[in-house]
Amino acid sequence: MVILSLRNLLGVTIGTIVALLAVLHGNLTGRQAEAVLNHEVGTSLSGIAEGLSARLNGDMQARAALAQVLSQVEALEQPATAQRIVDQMSAQDPALAWAGVTDQDGKVLAGTRGILVGQSLAQRPVYREGIRGLFLGDVHEAVLLAKLLPNETGEPLRFVDVSSPIRGGDGAVKGVVAIHYSWDWARRLVSDPQSPVQSRAGVETILVAADNNVLLGPPDLRGTVLLLESVRRAREGLVGWRVERWPDGQNYMTGFATDQRQRLVKGLGWTVLVRQPVSIAHAPADRMRYTIFWSGLGLATLFGALGWLAAHHIANPLRAIARAARAITKGVPGATIPAVGGAKEIDTLSRSLRDLVSSLRASNRALVATNAALERMESIAYQDRLTALPNRRFFEQYLDVALSRARKDHDRMVILYLDLDGFKPVNDQMGHDAGDEVLRQVGLRLASSLRQEDVVARIGGDEFACILVVSEEEAHLPREVAGRLIAAVNEPMLVAERTVRVGCTIGAACWPQDGDEPRDVLRLADAALYAAKRQGKNRVAFHGEQA
Repeated sequence: MVILSLRNLLGVTIGTIVALLAVLHGNLTGRQAEAVLNHEVGTSLSGIAEGLSARLNGDMQARAALAQVLSQVEALEQPATAQRIVDQMSAQDPALAWAGVTDQDGKVLAGTRGILVGQSLAQRPVYREGIRGLFLGDVHEAVLLAKLLPNETGEPLRFVDVSSPIRGGDGAVKGVVAIHYSWDWARRLVSDPQSPVQSRAGVETILVAADNNVLLGPPDLRGTVLLLESVRRAREGLVGWRVERWPDGQNYMTGFATDQRQRLVKGLGWTVLVRQPVSIAHAPADRMRYTIFWSGLGLATLFGALGWLAAHHIANPLRAIARAARAITKGVPGATIPAVGGAKEIDTLSRSLRDLVSSLRASNRALVATNAALERMESIAYQDRLTALPNRRFFEQYLDVALSRARKDHDRMVILYLDLDGFKPVNDQMGHDAGDEVLRQVGLRLASSLRQEDVVARIGGDEFACILVVSEEEAHLPREVAGRLIAAVNEPMLVAERTVRVGCTIGAACWPQDGDEPRDVLRLADAALYAAKRQGKNRVAFHGEQA
């Protein structure tokens, strides 16, 4: 048995105590931070997946509704009128690759830019399914249109089909409205620069078809069959996240969702996966763990050396310090390193150890405060779950962002405050589920009526608000946008197999003309809304206009 000298024993003892405390504290801190990060990142990824899934299905449901409404136009039986209508549709929707009207036998009477006119679609699914009822088809490669449409990318053209039967007054089928939407629509939606995915390191979005083929994602996954537990759970209607090993052998935090709600027609059944490598997701916790570990080892080395140099002066005081250290290690309440007499080095050591314990305790309190702050962050949500639009919290924070843009470019910031007219009777007569569906469809219409750089949010209930940043030359634009919003909301919508109509009234105010602070402008827009309602509803009123 080797007996160490007091000098060596003291150095080893102090160094070991401090090192153990550092390792223990580093592991506990790292594990707690890792658990909090897992929940925060996983919840965030699943929320992004759920929002994208709802947006994808909602957009196609809205397009199916458009095809159904178009099929009810009696003038479609006239080829000239039908040609004019499909050309107007193609010009207004960049995602629309080709639209056409056929007779009851599948012969094309009108088509975008005259393409396929006179040819037969009788053998194509868009006609065979559309002749039987409203149809929304899965993604497929172009056949007849592969060489007839422009293709700048050189990649195979892929479409999503929407079709609806045209019925005469006697209910007999007279033909079909057939529309091919470009697959680039989904690609642009997923890669939207304003999407939360674009601002997070290592986050990727994967879109999986109903047959488990990867439609969109990293190049090594596209076109492959993806069999993951996340996909299976999403198909069961679950929305969540899990840590999962992917085919490349890496572990990823994976959020998943599949929007299976059927509104007008059965949805596409696509599954949205949003993943982030675990190594990136856990990086903050790893950095915290390593920092605490190495700083603890540095302190252990320092205090071991001091103990070794001061051993011959601290025989009795050291025992008191050792007893106190053992008490601290055991967690005895109120235990602390005592102030002892003797050599100056002993006094320094005792004070240093007291400072160390205080620092560790302060670090633990800071960790508790950090965990509490992280838990509060988890409760923050920036998306309205019902409409998939930004919520009031996001809108209020975005006011400052929009104001900065307007100030930088010497532009105007216009706030439009919207309130639905006739919404309460829908809730009272048809129930809250119908009211929720009205709010979803209104949200889609509002979003599709704005420019890409504009923002619309659901403030609460049946109230919405928009932020527009316009130049001096575009001073007329807010009034035009308000008119488009009113017209879009007033279009009839199909809810629970019943046609429902609601309107909307808009109040508007402008920075800096109406106020210096964005929240003052918001308040003035709200006041203008009520002024507009007093004038008769279903109209727009700008702050400062005569009642």
